[in-house]
Amino acid sequence: MYESYYGFSEKPFSLTPDPKYLYRSESHGNAFDLLQYAIRRREGFVVVTGDIGTGKTTLCRALLEQIDRTTFTALVLNPFLTEEDLLKRILQDFGVLSREDVRAGRAANVTKQELIETLYDFLLSLVPLKASAVLIIDEAQNLPLPVLEQIRILSNLETDKEKLLQIILVGQLDLQTRLRSPEMRQLDQRVSIRYELKALDRETVSAYVAHRLTIAGGSAAVAFTAKALQQVHRWSGGIPRLINLICDRALLAGFSVRANRITPEMVAHAAESLDLQTPLARPFGWLKRRASLVAAAVVVMMSSAFAVGASTYLYERFAASEEIRTRTVERLVPPAAQAVQFPVAAVAPAAASGATTADAQAVDRELPADAAFTILVGSYPMGQSETATDVASVTNWLESSGFRVFYAEVNLGSRGRWQRVLAGAYTESRTAGRDAERLRAVSPQNDIRLVSAGFAIGMVAASPRPADADLRPSGTEP
Repeated sequence: MYESYYGFSEKPFSLTPDPKYLYRSESHGNAFDLLQYAIRRREGFVVVTGDIGTGKTTLCRALLEQIDRTTFTALVLNPFLTEEDLLKRILQDFGVLSREDVRAGRAANVTKQELIETLYDFLLSLVPLKASAVLIIDEAQNLPLPVLEQIRILSNLETDKEKLLQIILVGQLDLQTRLRSPEMRQLDQRVSIRYELKALDRETVSAYVAHRLTIAGGSAAVAFTAKALQQVHRWSGGIPRLINLICDRALLAGFSVRANRITPEMVAHAAESLDLQTPLARPFGWLKRRASLVAAAVVVMMSSAFAVGASTYLYERFAASEEIRTRTVERLVPPAAQAVQFPVAAVAPAAASGATTADAQAVDRELPADAAFTILVGSYPMGQSETATDVASVTNWLESSGFRVFYAEVNLGSRGRWQRVLAGAYTESRTAGRDAERLRAVSPQNDIRLVSAGFAIGMVAASPRPADADLRPSGTEP
């Protein structure tokens, strides 16, 4: 179809887990490095989880390609196996059993204990060779309980000094829940490393699409516009599998009209043809500006009910003009489980003592004199009726998440006076940057930035700005 028109050597957005297409985003790169480390150090059990379509199987394939020749590998893609079938599959991948033996049924009468002893003898034979063995099980959330127990027993195969078999369980998010069930406690205690793959953010989606176009060889013949890539992120939520589906259909739409630029309309049409959920129509819905008071009440009730509030805010960007345009603010109320957890020492005095948000407004909100950095969460035009509600809501969210909140009023001349909401006061940038990243992870739609204390209170100009400090947030002030 479109491959020859755009000059691709193959489909750039195929759903097959081809390891050469693995894009090492921050999350996927960290997972890959962590798995390599675990194999080298023989850490025992490792668990990697991720939402559906986040690239777990592709990650496994890429890992297998990088493993050296002294490491024997077994990859189990079908979790619906009996204990005996699992052991036979492992021995077959390690080369102890041949496919012909299994197909001919010559191993049909071998007992489970004999299979375990055979595997143990093979693993012991690797020790003088300074070789090792790795077992990777994909879709591990579907493993039957007896098979999970058998895997736990396999983890006991060891010498006095080291584990003989490195086991990596890869599965969907509910794998962690299943491992923490009472009957799985013994296995769960053996897990030394856990990692969760994350969806891609807007910038990473753009890099991901460019990466796959380049690998397929047609990046010079076709391009997605910036707004089209934004649409891809909105429709896919950053899930690689959905990105592939949308981009494949969008390329087909471009080919049908002989276009070399993929537009937002093509992406929207592609997503609608796949019957995907409307952009940003998440399970908790969006509350419009005319329902702002109701939204604030919902946030407060969520905070009271769950003891921690988690609300994020999406601000429409202002044009850089002399007039302040009417703002449209939409709120997403995520589940309480997504609330950021920070050290208790970082909680503001009012929040730590159980004071309400209204009480907290009376607390001194000026940044300490020794503060070098802070986190700019939001900025609101003063003199508007909804500003007090917005400030109270974001304050409630930050304090319930463990942050000390500060305010700063800045005068932008003809653009008016604005009230900035700041989270935390820091003397060094490393801790401040880490906390800013955590806030952005919970609220990726917001322009949450690490800034210098001087910039936050309007004592320094926004430009020039030193790297890692005076990062002027876009989309909050004109």
